[in-house]
Amino acid sequence: MARDHGGNLDAAQARFGTGDWIDLSTGINRRPWPVQPLSDTAFHALPMARAERALIRVAAEWFGCADDHVLPMAGATAAIQLVPRLRPAGHAAVLTPSYNEHAASLTAASWRVTPAPDLDRMDGADLAVVVNPNNPDGREWSPLVLAALARRVGLLVVDESFADARPDLSLARSLPANAVVLRSFGKFWGLAGLRLGFALAAPNLLSPLREAAGPWSVSGPALEIATAAMADRAWADDTVTYHAEAALNLDRLAARAGWRPLGGTHLFRLYDTPDAQAAQDTLARAHVWTRRFPYSDRWLRLGIPGSRDEFARVGQALTG
Repeated sequence: MARDHGGNLDAAQARFGTGDWIDLSTGINRRPWPVQPLSDTAFHALPMARAERALIRVAAEWFGCADDHVLPMAGATAAIQLVPRLRPAGHAAVLTPSYNEHAASLTAASWRVTPAPDLDRMDGADLAVVVNPNNPDGREWSPLVLAALARRVGLLVVDESFADARPDLSLARSLPANAVVLRSFGKFWGLAGLRLGFALAAPNLLSPLREAAGPWSVSGPALEIATAAMADRAWADDTVTYHAEAALNLDRLAARAGWRPLGGTHLFRLYDTPDAQAAQDTLARAHVWTRRFPYSDRWLRLGIPGSRDEFARVGQALTG
């Protein structure tokens, strides 16, 4: 199965030249948490168990769940690749359209994957995958609705990679016994290069994931940086406020260009354009990179610009 992603800035540079690019193709926060100097131990020693425990404590408080329900992993993608091993291969229902790694990983593990346009089409599946809020259209479901779905499927996987700004949507505080919640660190904190994510589930589900991930699956620098970042509530509050307002500003710019908003999250917006390829190329000539989708010739997704200067460049590119 094809695995199409944003973040392919090198392809844009090959076509449109190098220089000062604004990469809005990924939905990663462009106002990252300010990394402080790290200890020598973070780089020179193998990751220590106490460093992992420190991160788990802070992360559990952030997610609102018990410590033994938290497993740090080398990115949410690492968890996506291992989740199919939690059950014998069978019938998987995957919310569609959505993040394509889920269907690709399940297919690679011999699952029979059925696209599901809504939750009602998932009933009876051996495994069901929901991204909440959804990527790319921002659809969202309450924890009560997802808990009800968990009772109708074998294993429920909820990808909350874009939920840090919306704790009201998270299933983490009331995890059903047959549910696994996946969280990304890099998107909200803007540090995707650390390759850190989390699986949240009951200990009996986390145990095989931990074994499959192997020892030292999260680097020392990632443990140290994430522990400090996830404890910085003032920064998180400011980030949520900025992106809530900035998303509306981006919608206004898009409307002036004749694009119709289709939804999104605090970290990205999705638009219906007359021609997504032409719109992407127009922005790329101004060194603004965006995300198209192979299943739509009209949809274009933009991450949230990180400053007034970036907004000015995007606005100028949209208005010619």
